[in-house]
Amino acid sequence: MRKIIKGDVPVAMKRWKRANPQGSYSDIDEDVRKDIRTACVQEQFGLCAYCCKPITAKNSHNEHVESQKNAPKRTMDFENIVASCNTRGQCGDSHESVELPLTPLMDECETEMSFLYSGRVKGLSERAKDSINILNLGNRKLKEARKQAIEALQYEYCCPPEEAAALDAELIEILMKELSPDGSDTMKPYAPVLMNILKHELEGMRRACS
Repeated sequence: MRKIIKGDVPVAMKRWKRANPQGSYSDIDEDVRKDIRTACVQEQFGLCAYCCKPITAKNSHNEHVESQKNAPKRTMDFENIVASCNTRGQCGDSHESVELPLTPLMDECETEMSFLYSGRVKGLSERAKDSINILNLGNRKLKEARKQAIEALQYEYCCPPEEAAALDAELIEILMKELSPDGSDTMKPYAPVLMNILKHELEGMRRACS
C-alpha cells in the first residue's frame, strides 16, 4: 500500500449530496459514481489503493474502506472511498464487509508492511498481517506480478537486480526520488512497492550507522 491523501470532493458528488442530504451511495446513478471513481484514480496516481496495480476509471470500482454495511452513515463520505482494482478474490473483491484494521488512508500502511525483491509482502504488525490476509495481498499471482514489475523498474532506473545489494544510501535516495510522483498523472505500476523496499533498506542502513 501507499498512503493516499484524499483531495477535494468531486463536483458531481457535492451537487448530489446538496440535492439529496439524506441519500446514500446506493441511490446515486452511474455518472456520479464514475466522477467519484475518476477523482480517486487521479489522486492515487493511477494505482489500486491496495495492491498498486495500474487501474483506470473503466477497470476499477469505488471501494468503501469502512464498508457500506458496517458504516452506513459514511457511504457518501469521500474520505472513506478509494479506487480498487477489479481482480477477483483480491483487494476490494476480497475485502467485502470485513473490518480492515490497516488501510491506505493511514500513514502506518507504509511502515507496517514490508516488501521483498521476490514480490513477497510481510506484515510487521498484527493488524498489517490481518489486512494482508483480508485483501489477499500475498497470493501467488500478485507476488509474481510484483516481482516482475520490481525487476522492470530496477532495469529502467539503471539498478538491475544483481546490483541491488551494492546500493548505498545516496543511490537509494536518488531512486526513491525518481520513483515518487512529480506532478504527473500516474505512477509506474507497483512503484510504491519498490519504494517500500528501498525505504526499509535505507532505514536499516541508518540504524546500522547509529
